[in-house]
Amino acid sequence: MNLEDRLSCLCDNTSDTSFDRHYIYHTAWAARVLSKTKPELHIDVSSSLYFVVIVSAFIPVKHYDFRLPKIRASNLQVASADLTCLHFSDKSISSLSCMHVVEHIGLGRYGDPLDPWGDLKAISELKRVLAAGGDLLFVVPLGKPKIMFNAHRIYSYAQIIDYFSEYELIEFALIPDDPKDGGLINNASKDMADQQTYGCGCFWFKKNKR
Repeated sequence: MNLEDRLSCLCDNTSDTSFDRHYIYHTAWAARVLSKTKPELHIDVSSSLYFVVIVSAFIPVKHYDFRLPKIRASNLQVASADLTCLHFSDKSISSLSCMHVVEHIGLGRYGDPLDPWGDLKAISELKRVLAAGGDLLFVVPLGKPKIMFNAHRIYSYAQIIDYFSEYELIEFALIPDDPKDGGLINNASKDMADQQTYGCGCFWFKKNKR
């Protein structure tokens, strides 16, 4: 063995395999929803690349991000987009996801301009482009509302329900702070969501057809 070929990995001998609970569980939740809805085409805005690449194995996906990812896979198209000013026509998308994204908008973390109302502008755009009868998979951190500058915002359950008050909530799942409380909890209560510090709320909304 040559000395320059060393690559010391000294922290991997653990009793179990660690993982990011938010990103493992919320993407698994969303994939399971899409396995039920089976859209002909799914549009995603800035969610996990792992999610869109895997889902594209069984559903055609178009993924849009503020920073264009250099990624290639069959059934997957990628392009740039600004979530506060989407180029899509009104009511044009029937299957849409934006997960663990909105909480960052306007904080400058990813090179976007500072805008205290950036998250609300993004939510407004998601609502504008979703078609009547369309499905939206929306994921944000839940707990006591606050801004952790410049990382992210944390919302309350009530805030999100209010933002989408004219939509039907089909499903709510929660990834709690403490693994002892469970992994992905389907049909979690508002009270449980309110007890979190940095939980993860997974909302499946449907836009009314009228």
